Amino acid sequence: MHITSLDKVKKTVPVMEGAKGILKQIPISLESGTPNFSFRVFTIEPGGHTPLHNHPFEHLNYIIEGSGAVVSGSKETECKKGDFVMIPPGETHQYKNTSGSGALVLICAVPKEYE
Repeated sequence: MHITSLDKVKKTVPVMEGAKGILKQIPISLESGTPNFSFRVFTIEPGGHTPLHNHPFEHLNYIIEGSGAVVSGSKETECKKGDFVMIPPGETHQYKNTSGSGALVLICAVPKEYE
């Protein structure tokens, strides 16, 4: 069993081309013994965004704080605290903090091998 609190997990600035204003935490990963998925938490500052990217596996996301938008292909859709988002494998996507104030914080589950 692995139990931790998000406030005990180190925040890092991820090295991702095209990213702006992002902090990353990894509370559950291969290192903690997860058999399938890593859970990452991204904090996106106002005006910040993840890179526009795609990969061969799904993203499973839950917005735990704030609001913003998720870009999928050429469509931009609002997202807010309490929303779940599933990005299918291969779909080009991006998260943006469009709120103007306050962080957009989301949990992102990916296959453990990706982390």
